[in-house]
Amino acid sequence: MMRGSKAAAPERYGRPGRGGVRRIVRIAILATLVCVLGFAGGFALFADYVSSMATPRDPRAADAIIVVTGGKARLEAAVGLLKSGKGERLLISGVHPAADLDDIRAATGGDRKLFSCCVDVDYAALDTTGNAQESAKWLRDHAYSTVILVTNNYHMPRALLEMRRLIGTTRFVPYPVVNASIDRGNWLTSREVLRVLFTEYTQYLVALARSVLTGEPPGGQVRLVNADDNHG
Repeated sequence: MMRGSKAAAPERYGRPGRGGVRRIVRIAILATLVCVLGFAGGFALFADYVSSMATPRDPRAADAIIVVTGGKARLEAAVGLLKSGKGERLLISGVHPAADLDDIRAATGGDRKLFSCCVDVDYAALDTTGNAQESAKWLRDHAYSTVILVTNNYHMPRALLEMRRLIGTTRFVPYPVVNASIDRGNWLTSREVLRVLFTEYTQYLVALARSVLTGEPPGGQVRLVNADDNHG
């Protein structure tokens, strides 16, 4: 009877036997494999999508233009759109505090008169979420309903996601600035490009998860942001 009692002990105290442990291990391995394959497949789709983006040759005019800082090419593209009348005003979001408007104008070859009348600079934004928050305030102040959004091709999905999450009533027209090293298929052969795309993909997934968890999916209502709000 003692032997029978010992054999029944695992069930009595709710402990899984060897068969149960094996099942749990198999399920855990299968779940991990599914997650890894899903992540890898999603990354491949993301990389192929951004590498296939092309800069529009002649986009339709919008009410305004927003450029997210991160490279001279972005700024030059945005200023070029403003010069050609594609928007009546330009917001440069996420400018370093040490850079003033004249520095930006000189770097982009912009006209002094154009900059003094039609360019606004945002120094508060520290990241893409901050860009969206500051853009929300700017759009609210000017009551713009259509905006051309300028950023690099690999950054465009996350920038659009954050903008639409906070500014869902505004229609955004993407204007991707194509990084020459991120062309269709080339991302497979460059370690540096893979690193950039992998980092951006993981950040995109984090932004997507935040949208779901906070109940602010893309296309939601505009959230007004006060000047004393923190930027995360």
